[in-house]
Amino acid sequence: MRLLYPTTFVHPFFFLCMLTIGFAAPAYAQLSEKVFYTDPRINPEETGNLSLLIDNLSFFKNNEYDAYFQKGYTLPGFWIKPRLVYQPLTNIRIEAGLSALCFWGADSYPNYAYRDIVEWKSDRYQVGMHFIPFLRAQLSLSEQVDIILGSIYGGANHELIEPLYTPELNLTADQETGLQVLYRSRYVKTDLWLNWESFIFKGDYHQEAFTGGLSTRVNLTPEEAEYHWYIPVQGLAQHRGGEIDTLASAVKTLLNGAVGMGVQWNANRRVLKNVCLEVDVTGYYQQAGDLWPFNSGTGLYGRVGVQLGDFRVKASYWQCNRFISMFGNAFYGAVSHSYPGVTMDSPKVFYLGAEYSYNFGKGYSMGVDVELYQPLRVTFNSSSRTWQDTVETSISCGIYLRLTPSFLLKNFQ
Repeated sequence: MRLLYPTTFVHPFFFLCMLTIGFAAPAYAQLSEKVFYTDPRINPEETGNLSLLIDNLSFFKNNEYDAYFQKGYTLPGFWIKPRLVYQPLTNIRIEAGLSALCFWGADSYPNYAYRDIVEWKSDRYQVGMHFIPFLRAQLSLSEQVDIILGSIYGGANHELIEPLYTPELNLTADQETGLQVLYRSRYVKTDLWLNWESFIFKGDYHQEAFTGGLSTRVNLTPEEAEYHWYIPVQGLAQHRGGEIDTLASAVKTLLNGAVGMGVQWNANRRVLKNVCLEVDVTGYYQQAGDLWPFNSGTGLYGRVGVQLGDFRVKASYWQCNRFISMFGNAFYGAVSHSYPGVTMDSPKVFYLGAEYSYNFGKGYSMGVDVELYQPLRVTFNSSSRTWQDTVETSISCGIYLRLTPSFLLKNFQ
């Protein structure tokens, strides 16, 4: 979900972000882990507790993008998920409440979650804020395995690479709902989920839609080793169809995937904490339907991250051939998000970013990030012509504050 706001104030806001990074207090790990991530583990010490949890993320993010890839926009707002949390047993937790999204200045919201879904339910609106129910039932089968039904642990918890999932969806996407299985051990960490995005009844005029995902990390060496080697394997499959709606639209099945190799040098020096290098090969496949202009494509993604004392500096290189990302940033693909029908021949993009995150205490954190995208000279194609052009540097800057206070109401032990 996006709001298009005037962006003439990008330079003052960019300057504010840089000042915040430069004069902030000591930081810890990267922003996604501290601000967007939600710990899925059940604490046995909270058995019998009935608590009120108020989960809130406030944000102000400005994107000054080159229009060939995607037009710029600003996201000022917050989401809040107040809910009751009850843990009747040491391995069972139930959470029930509401999820609400608000953009400052908006008073009505289309009922959709991700890109494209506006085509299905664009004529249905909510007033005031965008509301959906929140209900999570979680069973811990062992220290390694958890099963979640209802509102699953989505977004940053999937730990997908950016060509597959843009971190901005941690701000704007609906709470993912469906089924999730989590497995964690010393050498393998797996997240397997099904997010049911659109349910239909007989005679409905939008398609059924759901996305299945797999995110696995195989640790070849222990995470605390001086040189930690690992293999990430990730995949997404979205199906759009249904047999009881009134549409004549064709069934659509879209797939994204990635496999790679990474190494992290845990230097643990006074300033240099660690250096991480990862290379991934990505793939795209349109198994059915004609939603996008290409039926298959590939991409190559190399990234490096350096933790220098309180800061994290990131850089990456991306190139692809006919690759299309379902949930990724517009710069990680070969189609224009601004101009329908415009595609790109093997685009190449350099990325540079800096981020800061700080934990004030359990449940209270903040973060700031600045990102630069620089595509190389690109060849564009449309139905009428082919042309080359130089694409300008795109800038993104954001400030985020995550507050999750919890109040114990009663203990039933």
